[in-house]
Amino acid sequence: MERFEENPSEWDKLEEIARCVNVLSEYLGQRDVPLLSPERLMETYGVRQVDVMVLFGGSVLAGGDVLAEAMRKQVAQKYIIVGGEGHTTSSLREEMHRLYPDGKFARMSEAEMFSFYLARRYGLQPDEMECKSTNCGNNITNLLELLREREFPFSTVILCQDAAMQRRMDAGFRKYAPSGVRAINFAAYSARVRVWKGKLAYVQEIHGMWDIDRYMELLMGEIPRLRDDAGGYGPRGRGYVAHVEIPGKVMEAFEELEKEFGAKIRIADARYASAKA
Repeated sequence: MERFEENPSEWDKLEEIARCVNVLSEYLGQRDVPLLSPERLMETYGVRQVDVMVLFGGSVLAGGDVLAEAMRKQVAQKYIIVGGEGHTTSSLREEMHRLYPDGKFARMSEAEMFSFYLARRYGLQPDEMECKSTNCGNNITNLLELLREREFPFSTVILCQDAAMQRRMDAGFRKYAPSGVRAINFAAYSARVRVWKGKLAYVQEIHGMWDIDRYMELLMGEIPRLRDDAGGYGPRGRGYVAHVEIPGKVMEAFEELEKEFGAKIRIADARYASAKA
């Protein structure tokens, strides 16, 4: 703390970085309801229970806790976990090994690991798993294919993904889902950061959360993907997701962070690419 008293400009700079991170975090971690419950769903959407809730395996373990709580509250008719092997799988695998040293996770997909977690911690299991998708694009297309194959009704669907990727998951769903299907977004967590002892720290502990550097890398990687221009994933670019209108304050926050941390922008991993990445 003393060094900031000697150099208040450094403290101010960190405070501004924290503010910008929180702007991105709030925007990308889309939650259409403040909590998942039959009462909130009825209040907002006129239903006490949706057709399907989906947890995407790119999330940290907090997503498993959200799914378990939703299952206990019976917010959906069916519960599905989606995820094969992608750019976040190794982190999930490490966390699972730490929690369950007896588990054999080396060949498990994200969906299988989350299913294991649900069973061990909560005694619950999903209705279905999709274990082959490798990115946000085929997370959605494989999910829709599974829903059609199983003939599950899906006029209302809760989407739960890692907060850094929730906004893009919604955009992908809007591109590929049939018209009339309502997506309800509920990011796996809501993260805020602050300046603590001379560095950025999370305001609240989140189960299995990324370290700050990794979280910033994920956040900053999303804006270029969502930006609907030649380099983005929208209709004017690669065509992977529906159009997203990014608010001016979000772009300003991203540009401020880009000046400091441009090298942190995540590059897509070609190993997990597909025709619809």
